[in-house]
Amino acid sequence: MIENGFLNFSGSGFPEYIKILERLTWLDWVGASLAVNIALYLFSIGLYLSIEKTCPKNKLQEYSHPVMRSDYYLSFVTILCNCLVMLCGVFLWKNNWITLGNRFSAVSVFLEVLVLILLMDLCMYFFHFIAHTPYFYKRLHGRHHEHVNTNFLSLFVLHPAETIGFGLMILVVLVCYDFSVLSISLYLLINLIWGTIGHLNKEFFPPQFNKYFVGTTQFHNQHHVDETKNFGFYTSIWDRIFGTYK
Repeated sequence: MIENGFLNFSGSGFPEYIKILERLTWLDWVGASLAVNIALYLFSIGLYLSIEKTCPKNKLQEYSHPVMRSDYYLSFVTILCNCLVMLCGVFLWKNNWITLGNRFSAVSVFLEVLVLILLMDLCMYFFHFIAHTPYFYKRLHGRHHEHVNTNFLSLFVLHPAETIGFGLMILVVLVCYDFSVLSISLYLLINLIWGTIGHLNKEFFPPQFNKYFVGTTQFHNQHHVDETKNFGFYTSIWDRIFGTYK
């Protein structure tokens, strides 16, 4: 419904989602987790390939990184790790560590998603920076950076510890504040789309987006070329503040 000039979902049955979720068994949650993460994985690949095919200009790299068997293996492990993180989130919710809010107005959802993006961008900046220290880079993050020229699996070519670490950061944030399920879902979808676009070999964003502190495709591509710069994900704000922007 429209309320005070804003779209409001409070009368659309959204509060009933809690009752629906509470009826699910652990077996239901395992199946749902696998289905959701596999669907997102296929969506990311489809989005990557469709953009690469329809945007012939603005090439950042001459060629894509060859898709190796190990890329598929690591990407499947990433799916399983994401499933594990989701199930951990369900456990925390069932035990009242995570509370899901009931704010579904367009304004509240927009603000919650914005807070999640900026807060997670800050957390990911430091997490990413630490991943590039010699100890962790050699043991964990270096495999991802073998993809200087990226491909449609590069986003998922991660050490399991990195995937779980990113997931745990999200869970800590969700424990600290009762974001609505809609805000969380939109944020996670944006995260997937942004990660997919960030690992393209062609610039997706218009050039002027750089001055708006947006973490463009070229911004992250530059990080794969020069590993000492551009540790942010959604924005270049923290790199500009901490002197790692290029």
